[in-house]
Amino acid sequence: MACQRLFALLFAGLLMAVTVNLASAEETTREFYEVRTYQLGENGDPAALDAYLEKALLPALQRQGIGPVGVLFDPQAEPANQQVTVVIPFNSPAQLPEVQAALASDEAYQKAGKDYLELPVDQAPFSRIRSELLIAFESMPRMEAPTESIAPKDERVYELRTYESATEQKGIVKVHMFNNGEIPIFLDCGIQPVFFGQAIVGPNCPNLTYLTVYPTDEARQAGWKAFVAHPDWATLKVKPQYANTVSKIEKAVLKAKPYSQW
Repeated sequence: MACQRLFALLFAGLLMAVTVNLASAEETTREFYEVRTYQLGENGDPAALDAYLEKALLPALQRQGIGPVGVLFDPQAEPANQQVTVVIPFNSPAQLPEVQAALASDEAYQKAGKDYLELPVDQAPFSRIRSELLIAFESMPRMEAPTESIAPKDERVYELRTYESATEQKGIVKVHMFNNGEIPIFLDCGIQPVFFGQAIVGPNCPNLTYLTVYPTDEARQAGWKAFVAHPDWATLKVKPQYANTVSKIEKAVLKAKPYSQW
């Protein structure tokens, strides 16, 4: 219990240092997203991780009213670069320590996850877990989980992008750029967002991360081709206030695990 209180205090201190107003975020019902990446590496055990996520973690989160949770992977990744990305929506950052406490006392979770949770250190199913916490953009305060209307789950293609900025201020300006012109261009080009989020805590701050979904990879490529050629983008990208807002881009084309909730 003391450790939980200490974690809550430390986490609260971190949140006070960010550049967004969390009180305002709650008033506008902006969600928070934990983007958790299990880096498997060459010695990882994807089957053990899948079993844990499908049978233990996702059902336990659902019992807590958390979800829908997305679980994504790159089917083309080399063995050394295998990873599984889990996107967990929260209504408040305060839910994170609450979730951990609830998992510790959830007998069904402990039973379903026993084989995974008690693996010896020389059989660890991953090399590291990388996690960051995002706050949803004002222009898209809630996740729009994909449905069968886009395409069946096993056919959908996702693209996860992270834009890093050289300074905190440039990061804020890039978020402003999305909120004030860039997202409508996405929609006009058939690029369907799942979520947009600005990093509050994570390994590569300042940055923002967003996820888009498509019925096929051909549709993804066509959408981005249309975006680059869109006249509104041609106008927006040359506005002086948006210069040098992105210093690095990471992107990955992903598929959903069969047990993913979207």
